Amino acid sequence: MRTLSIVAALVTAALVCIEAQSLNYRDPSIPRTSDGRPNLSAPAPRLNGKPDLSGVWQAERTPVSEFVRVLGPGLPEIQPDLNDITKHVLNVFWDVPPGEWPLRPDASALTDQRQKSGRDFPTAYCQPSSLPAALLITEFKMVQAPRQIVVLPGNGDPPRQIYTDGRSLPKDAEPSWMGSSVGRWQGETLVVDTSGFKESAWLDGFGHPRSDAMHITERYRRRDFGHIDLELTFDDPKYYTRPFGFKTTLTLLPDTDVLEYVCTENQRANRPPQ
Repeated sequence: MRTLSIVAALVTAALVCIEAQSLNYRDPSIPRTSDGRPNLSAPAPRLNGKPDLSGVWQAERTPVSEFVRVLGPGLPEIQPDLNDITKHVLNVFWDVPPGEWPLRPDASALTDQRQKSGRDFPTAYCQPSSLPAALLITEFKMVQAPRQIVVLPGNGDPPRQIYTDGRSLPKDAEPSWMGSSVGRWQGETLVVDTSGFKESAWLDGFGHPRSDAMHITERYRRRDFGHIDLELTFDDPKYYTRPFGFKTTLTLLPDTDVLEYVCTENQRANRPPQ
């Protein structure tokens, strides 16, 4: 039942965010079919010779049947709307057989401790979900400019600035929830490197940890107007024996936007145990 409670907490956090998303604006820049519907298979837009990643995006949803297959038939008892999270929010190793998870002993011990203590995912205490959850819960907006890309998560996480002006990652950055990010183009793919994370954030709902040595690489390839292929790679030699990751598809959400969401429950009584 601990797994089910994790799902419930994640879905509750996601639902609070979704309730604020109600804007319906017909964007004149979106290509449309003859019946007026957005043409998501049209060619990808470009900015200064590179694909323009701007837009409101949502990671592909995991079928409910897949959740039930892995988590068991008791899942429907909590009646969550599983369309609001993806499988990798729950477990970054969802697609990896349990015997092949690359956890070092300290990572296994910390994950077990978090699960046995009954502590919830940090969003239950109004703390940021951080990466990768900020890309996988509800939606997020990317705004591409010539020298940087701004990412606005729809789940209330802090915004990200991905610098594409040629700078390197800072060597002694102040640890933060979202880390420090720089991007570079490899052909048609944007490669984003992020480091400088707070250790207190979780990688997923199962409680897998990350250290201050965590390095996350995101690879974005906008294959057409409405779809981005996203690959994430995680490298943390303190907690994991090798780099690991997963792939997903982002779908454009046309004629909408990411609206303000503020968590109002961040009181002392609701803060996680230290």
